[in-house]
Amino acid sequence: MSNPTTTPSGMPEKKLSDEDLARVNEYLNSTVHQYERAPFRPWLLMTVLTVIVTGLTVISLIYAWIHGVPRS
Repeated sequence: MSNPTTTPSGMPEKKLSDEDLARVNEYLNSTVHQYERAPFRPWLLMTVLTVIVTGLTVISLIYAWIHGVPRS
């Protein structure tokens, strides 16, 4: 592993100049990058996944029943 380089005063050396940091901050603070997202709802995700898996299971059981696959 490499250690970050330090200045004689013991402070870590900057990787970006102040001008570059100002440009980065201006870019990140522009309105294009400030999108309000809806909160993550894990229970809704679990419900949707359960409904999909259950539906596919029922469809496959009906398909097997129609085509005469014997039960085990």
